[in-house]
Amino acid sequence: MLSFSQIFKTYQLGQQSVEALKGVDGQIERGEMVALCGPSGSGKSTLLNVLGLLEMNYQGQVNIDGHPYPKHPIDAAQYRRSQFGFVFQRFNLIPVMSAWENVAYPLMLNGDNPVQQRTKALDILEQVGLGEFADHRPDNLSGGQQQRVAIARALVHKPQIVIADEPTASLDSHTAKVVIELMKTLGHSLGTTFIVATHDPRMAVQCDRSIELVDGQIHKGLMKWAS
Repeated sequence: MLSFSQIFKTYQLGQQSVEALKGVDGQIERGEMVALCGPSGSGKSTLLNVLGLLEMNYQGQVNIDGHPYPKHPIDAAQYRRSQFGFVFQRFNLIPVMSAWENVAYPLMLNGDNPVQQRTKALDILEQVGLGEFADHRPDNLSGGQQQRVAIARALVHKPQIVIADEPTASLDSHTAKVVIELMKTLGHSLGTTFIVATHDPRMAVQCDRSIELVDGQIHKGLMKWAS
């Protein structure tokens, strides 16, 4: 379980202090798919970055399975590399690498041997329906296929948590539906927690729960969405 309590984050913009988060509390169970929702400037991206160990200069406490998040930058980087996966709006694939090489990249960073890298990458590509495209480079894949490669990359090292920032914003309705269903199915089957910052109601309504933020605070607590 991931829990966070009294999370405060203030940005300094010139002479002005901006409170992005104002004492946010909550918890997310293992294997859940949770949407962080709210208008621009609500604090959802800041909270996503805090929970993803991308923002460390904050006040408050974040625990995973009862243990506090690492605070030292080196420890945090190692933990993030081994225990987190990331999915972005713009896919962030490496253009000179094939699909399977992009997927295997986290395994390379974590020190897996080359045979394991390829085997694990091909296996997860099969799970996302792209086994036959393993040798294709990103510019030979559609946007939806690229996002499925990105999801495979995020899951290949079996992380505890996947952080997804507007993963469907660049996709058409049909492709977005496919990607959302894929994320939800794989997350539940693998026991991986997905935390998704989104403006997209197609995304939010398919998540297990939603945390709605307004002006740096949780507005309606943890809301159930109809599936």
